[in-house]
Amino acid sequence: MTLPDDRTLTEAGMAPAEKGRILLIACGALAREILDLKAANGWDHLDLTCLPANYHLWPDRITGAVVETVEKHRDAYDGIFVVYADCGTGGQLFEKCKELGVEMIAGPHCYSFFEGNSAFAEHAEEEMGAFYLTDFLVRQFDAFVWKPMGLDRYPELRDMYFGNYDRLVYQAQTDDPALDAKARDCAERLGLAYVRRFTGYGDLKTALARL
Repeated sequence: MTLPDDRTLTEAGMAPAEKGRILLIACGALAREILDLKAANGWDHLDLTCLPANYHLWPDRITGAVVETVEKHRDAYDGIFVVYADCGTGGQLFEKCKELGVEMIAGPHCYSFFEGNSAFAEHAEEEMGAFYLTDFLVRQFDAFVWKPMGLDRYPELRDMYFGNYDRLVYQAQTDDPALDAKARDCAERLGLAYVRRFTGYGDLKTALARL
């Protein structure tokens, strides 16, 4: 999808974006956070176009969609930055980005770079049984977790999916009591202990600031 404040080539015949600009190709699950960072820091030289957030349910679609988007827009920008980590692509996205000559954010997934890849790695072993949620996934829990996994229709599947998990870790990008309450409810529905960890934007902010 293309967000309303984009200056990308969205329709044939439109003028190309100004030179000196950088296009961010991002997962739709990160759109709100990226727009907040752009607004807060005055990063008006960064344009944003997003791929569907539900590609996380089908990570085999991510690499091809990123390649198509890079090829569509690269002539209109001085730089392109891919705001996906590996995200289940098995290294394919990294190899394609290297082949295309575009950068991407470092890390295995957004849970890692939101916390900061170094910090996440330090306690990854002790949280082998953790199920992670971000602000976006708390808001969209039913649409991205509960219903796609069939738990709304077959609650007995809960033990099959989450029997080896011991906690739900909510990585909070913002201090929002309503989201905190909703995340706690998600943990209760899954039968998991609840942990809230304020991460802010982690390495996402650092990576975009460098651009």
